[in-house]
Amino acid sequence: MLIEGGRGMLCCMANRPTRRSVAVLPVTIAMSLKAADSSLPPPPVAKAIPKTITLHGESRNDPYFWLREKTNPDVVAYLEAENRYFETVMKPVEELRKTLYTEMIGRIQETDLSVPERRDDYYYYTRITKGQNYPLYCRKYESLDGREELLLDGNELAKGHKYYRLGNFAVSPTHKLLAYSIDFDGDEVYTTYFKDLKTGEILPDRIPNVYYGVAWGNDDQTLFYTTLDASKRPYRVHRHVLGTPVTADEIVLEESDERFYVELSKTKDKKYVLISSDSKMTSEAHYLDAEKPRGKFAIVAARRQGVLYGVKHHEGQFLILHNDGAQNFQLVTAKVGDSAPEKWKVLIPHRRDVLLEDIESYQGWMTVTERENGLRRIRARKWDGGEDHIVAMPEPVYAVQLTGNPNYDAKTIRFTYQSLVTPSSVFDYDLATRQRTLRKQQEIPSGYDAGQYASERIFATAADGARIPIAIVYKKGFRKDGKAPLLLYAYGSYGINSEATFSSARLSLLDRGFAYAIASIRGGSEMGRYWYETGKLLAKKNTFADFVSAAEQLVTSKYTSSQRLAIMGGSAGGLLMGAVVNLRPDLFHTVLALVPFVDVLNSMSDATLPLTVGEYEEWGNPNDKAYYDYIKTYSPYDNLKKTAYPNILATGGLNDPRVPYWEPSKWVAKLRTLKTDGNLLAMKINMGAGHFGKSGRYAVLEETAEQYAFLLMTMGITR
Repeated sequence: MLIEGGRGMLCCMANRPTRRSVAVLPVTIAMSLKAADSSLPPPPVAKAIPKTITLHGESRNDPYFWLREKTNPDVVAYLEAENRYFETVMKPVEELRKTLYTEMIGRIQETDLSVPERRDDYYYYTRITKGQNYPLYCRKYESLDGREELLLDGNELAKGHKYYRLGNFAVSPTHKLLAYSIDFDGDEVYTTYFKDLKTGEILPDRIPNVYYGVAWGNDDQTLFYTTLDASKRPYRVHRHVLGTPVTADEIVLEESDERFYVELSKTKDKKYVLISSDSKMTSEAHYLDAEKPRGKFAIVAARRQGVLYGVKHHEGQFLILHNDGAQNFQLVTAKVGDSAPEKWKVLIPHRRDVLLEDIESYQGWMTVTERENGLRRIRARKWDGGEDHIVAMPEPVYAVQLTGNPNYDAKTIRFTYQSLVTPSSVFDYDLATRQRTLRKQQEIPSGYDAGQYASERIFATAADGARIPIAIVYKKGFRKDGKAPLLLYAYGSYGINSEATFSSARLSLLDRGFAYAIASIRGGSEMGRYWYETGKLLAKKNTFADFVSAAEQLVTSKYTSSQRLAIMGGSAGGLLMGAVVNLRPDLFHTVLALVPFVDVLNSMSDATLPLTVGEYEEWGNPNDKAYYDYIKTYSPYDNLKKTAYPNILATGGLNDPRVPYWEPSKWVAKLRTLKTDGNLLAMKINMGAGHFGKSGRYAVLEETAEQYAFLLMTMGITR
C-alpha cells in the first residue's frame, strides 16, 4: 500500500484510528492507453437505485447507496466485475508489472535481522528469511552470543489464513509471559493470546474483540486491555488476571462519550499504568500504581473541552505536555496525587514557532521531540540542570524518529534517520558524549548509490500568503524543462505529518525519469499546531487549495507539466484526491486514490458508522447546518460533475473499518456516468483485507508494483 504518513502528535493518541536501485532502464514512450480503446471491453456499470436522503429540509438523491449492502450478491458481483475490468486494463503492462515487482524484491534484504533492543537483561529482535512473508520474534538472554529463543513465528500463525496481522506484542515485567494479539480479517478487531515463554505453552486464556495497546501490572499476572463497541471504537478498559474467566474481567473504565477513544500505556520507569481518553480536541488521563494492579485508577486532570494533554512520569512527578493557552504545547510538572491544573509548574514554556510533539523521561535525562519550520528535531536535557543540546542532523531535509528506548536507566537513545535519498538508518546516540553509532542501515542488495540522486525543498505560496513546503527528489540529470513526469503526494488531515522518508520501491519511478514530491499542506502539523487547526472543520478547504497551489508551483517551476503530473493520496489523503480533481481536473494527468474517504457528507451524517462521531471534531457534524452546508461544498462524491477527468485508479478493502469499501465504489460508479473523457478509470477492491491492503511483505510489494504499473502506463511508459 502506498499510503505514507506519520502518527498522532501526542504519545497517548498514537493508535487512534483515522480515516488514516536499479540502473536506468530504457524508456519506451507510447500513446497513453485510453478507456475508449477498442481493445478494452466496456467498463462495469452499477445500476442506479433512487435513494432519497433528507437533512435540514433538503432532499438529496443517492443512486448508489445500495452498494453499502456488503452481503448483497449484486454488490459482490459488481465489485468482482470491477476487479476483472482492472485486470483487463492492466493486461498490456503485465510484463511491466512483473518487472517492477522484480526490481522491488531486488531492493529488499530478503534475509534480514533487526537491531536488537535491550530490555532489562534480554535482547529482543526480529529476523526474516528469504521466501518468508512475516518475521520471527526472538530474544537472547544477557548476551547477543547467547542461545536464541523463538517467541513467535508469524509465518506459522498465518498458515491457513488469507490475511494476518500481529497487533500487540507485550512481554510481562519478569519476561516470563507474552501477551499478543492477531487479526485474521483486516477489520482491526483482534484476539489476545498468552504464551508461557519458559515452557512454550499457549495458555487457555483468550480475549476477543480487543484493540491496540495493553499494559501489564507488575505482578506478572494482571493485564489491562481495551475492547471495542459496536462502531469499533475502543471504549472500555478491562482488567484480566491470568487463569480466571475472561467473562469475569472487571471493567475499570468505560468511556461513554462517543467522541473519545481509550488507550493504554505504561510509564518508562514501570511505576504506573496509564489510561488516556482522548477526542480530537480534548484529553483525560488516569493512572494506577503498577505494583498494586488490583487497585483503583486515579485521575491526573479532569477533561476540559479543547485541552489536550499527555502524561509521562519522573521521580514522583508527572510530566504533562498540554495545549491549555499554548497552541504549540508546553511542558509542565505536577506531583503525583496532586496534579490538578492549578498545581502545574512550567518546565518548557510555549513557543510560537516550535511545536512540542513529545517527551521521554530517563533517569538522568529527558529528550524532547519538537518541530520547527516543518522539520523534526531531538533535544536532550539533563535533569541535574546541565546545558541542553540539539542532536545534529546531516541533511537539510530529513525524517527522524526516536525508537527502541525502553530502559529507564539508559544513557544512550536510539533513533531512525532517513531522507529522500538516504536509506533508513538506526543510530545509537550517547547523550553525554554526543557521539552517534550507526547500528544498521537499510540495505539495497541490487545496488544503490545515493550520490546519483538529489533532493531539494521549495515553497509554494497559497492564495492567503501561507508558505507551503514541498520536498522533491529525482535522479541527477533531471531537467526542469516541464517535460518530466512527477508524482505529487500529500495527506493533510488529523495533524499527521508527511515526512521526507526513503522508499526503495520509489526508485523504480526515479530511475524512469520521474520526480517525486511531498507537499506539507495545511491539515498536517508540519508548520505547527496552527497549520493543523487552519486545515480542519470550517477551514478544511485550505487543505485542497494548498495542494493545488503546490501543484501549480511545480508546473510553473517546470519540474513537470499538467500533462505529466500525477498525484497520490490515501484514506483522508484520498479525500484530498477526490476534492482537487473536482476543483482542477485539468491540472492532473493521473490520480492514485487509495482507500479514499470520498463520501464525506453521507458518512459523517451516519452516526452508526465506525469513526463518525469521533470525527465530528475533525470534519464537523452535519447535523449542524453550518457544517452540513460547508461539507457539501467539497465532499468529492457530491461534487462530481459532467466534465473531463484525469486517469484514475481507486482502491479499497472489503473489510476496511476506517474507509468502507463502498466509498471508492460509489465514487467510481457515479464518476463513470459523468466523465466526458477517454481516460482510464479503474478500481481494485481487495476482497480479503482492510484499510492497509494485503498482509505479508511480498503481497505488499505486489500491490505497489501494480499501482506503479498503472501510473507508468498512463504516462506512456511501458518498460
